[in-house]
Amino acid sequence: MKRTYEVPEQSDGFRVLADRLWPRGIRKEDANIDLWAKEISPSTDLRKSYHGNEIDFREFSKKYGAELKENPYFKAFLKEIEPHQTVTILTSAKEIELSALPILKGFMEKKL
Repeated sequence: MKRTYEVPEQSDGFRVLADRLWPRGIRKEDANIDLWAKEISPSTDLRKSYHGNEIDFREFSKKYGAELKENPYFKAFLKEIEPHQTVTILTSAKEIELSALPILKGFMEKKL
């Protein structure tokens, strides 16, 4: 897991942006992103509730987990990343630990 704004490294392997919105200030040509997986990121309503402080991280995690379980794109996403030995999931969030990435990573690890 990394922030999108960190310098890409060879060891990152297959780089996946797991945000619904494209990160500010980064041109797509310069991003070194192999896959933009916006379909598996939290829904717009959930993202707005969390960032608007209507729900806390615990509730966000629970709701995002429920979204991932029902997400029809998640299986296709797993198939796309499966051939890659190393996958780095990216976000523009300042605090990775309080973003969707730890929840997504946990689901990925259970399914792969």
